[in-house]
Amino acid sequence: MGRCQRESSFDTYLQNRLPKVAALSDAEIDTSESPILDDAFFVPATARMPSLPLAEVTLHIDPLLLRWFRNQSAQYERLINAALRIYVEAHASYEPSGKGT
Repeated sequence: MGRCQRESSFDTYLQNRLPKVAALSDAEIDTSESPILDDAFFVPATARMPSLPLAEVTLHIDPLLLRWFRNQSAQYERLINAALRIYVEAHASYEPSGKGT
């Protein structure tokens, strides 16, 4: 089975499964293997703001997301950049070029 067929099959699975999962109440969701994330869990967390120069782009973004980031800080554009960087770094295929592109 090729990659496109697997992705298509997985997409179909998600389209069928997600509405069922979304319909579950909190009580129906098994969280027995999930750790409790209390305040102590977040103590070592630090804000990671990028220090590289940023490229100027035009970006179409969900207005609710933009409002949320603007409400967090006057430097909301850097927060958006930091959130995107954290997302990218969390994925195994990330390979920084070091060229700022």
